[in-house]
Amino acid sequence: MNRPQFRAIEGTRDYFGPEGDRFDKALSLAAELFRNYGYARVRTPVFEGTDLFARSIGAATDIVEKEMYTFSPGSDSLTLRPEGTAGAVRAYLQHGMDKQNGLVKLWYEGPMFRRERPQKGRQRQFHQIGVEAIGSPDPLLDAEIVSLGLRYYERVGIAGVGLRLNSIGCRKEECRPRYRRLLQEAIRPNLGRFCKNCQARFERNVLRTLDCKIPQCRELAQSLPKSHENLCPECAEHFAAAGEALLALGAPFVLDPTLVRGLDYYARTVFEFTHPALGAQNAIGGGGRYDGLVEELGGEATPAIGFALGVERILIAMEAAGTCACSIPLQVFGATRGKAAHRAMAGLAARLRAAGLSADLDYQGRSLKAQLRLANRRNAMCCLILGDDELERGEITVKDMAEGGGQATVSLFDCLEKIREILPCG
Repeated sequence: MNRPQFRAIEGTRDYFGPEGDRFDKALSLAAELFRNYGYARVRTPVFEGTDLFARSIGAATDIVEKEMYTFSPGSDSLTLRPEGTAGAVRAYLQHGMDKQNGLVKLWYEGPMFRRERPQKGRQRQFHQIGVEAIGSPDPLLDAEIVSLGLRYYERVGIAGVGLRLNSIGCRKEECRPRYRRLLQEAIRPNLGRFCKNCQARFERNVLRTLDCKIPQCRELAQSLPKSHENLCPECAEHFAAAGEALLALGAPFVLDPTLVRGLDYYARTVFEFTHPALGAQNAIGGGGRYDGLVEELGGEATPAIGFALGVERILIAMEAAGTCACSIPLQVFGATRGKAAHRAMAGLAARLRAAGLSADLDYQGRSLKAQLRLANRRNAMCCLILGDDELERGEITVKDMAEGGGQATVSLFDCLEKIREILPCG
């Protein structure tokens, strides 16, 4: 009989074992660190109205044109979220957070969806951790956001993270619109030397020619006008202040005039985190200001800034850094011989868990010797050994599983005290 073989869809994956442990660690450390910086968690739906993304990300972007998963139940057009900022800003407006007359700090994590070619660190269902700070134009906030990202990488054990920084200006006529025209004038004589994608972007999204990954386009981009050299006075002052604040926080950066980010809502400061473990596609996270997005989605003009970190890429960098043993070790394993002892150990394990300890036992009828081997494989810190005879006497053996650790036979009623003597920090 032929049995069906089901596999995960291309561009998706399962997380378990050491990689699943790293995933959990990446999320738990984010929750702890972001809370310390004053960010509150927001959870938004995994799908939204398609117009939300078309309006925020930009109809001429690759994401909206080629990569979104859109479906139409009835007359609605819905899209699986390709990124997290649009949904967070929608929630900010829908629930009246804009009426609080203050800085609103939010963070999120969850799956995102883009129809891209799967490759190292890039999946069609991928996961992001992000923060959004909505309500302040202060360049010191730019520095806080960027340094928070760097601090997060430190916390998860990733060293060697690089920081690229640029400013793409604001929407005022003398700033980014003027720079776009300068860029088009500089590109026009050599447009035929750029790749087909850059030629298609020339009229609608010319800034994207700057961050094209085709070697010839990258070489041509080096001689093009630089956005940070063509800012309006206000944006130039803001960018200089943000850079000074970053250096004061001990966060050196590389000024990269080709960095523009791929979403239309970005304005002023943009940044990207990189790591060599990712190879040529070395971005591990990034973000920037989006001072016009709240207004674009129906609110008042409101400055804002945020970042998104790719969890899949974080996991690759964590593994390269050797930060693999992320799971909480098993504290107590119960090994038994005899049916009565097995039943008693199940009850004892429940009491240990209620006391805040991690505890487990064998449920597959292994021999005592095999159970002790299993305790070793599970890296148990302490092993309880109980047979039917010991149970009748009200005794149990408590074994320290550390190298050179001893064992002692104690009363069943005293075993918790003995276990706490063995465990680190009592």
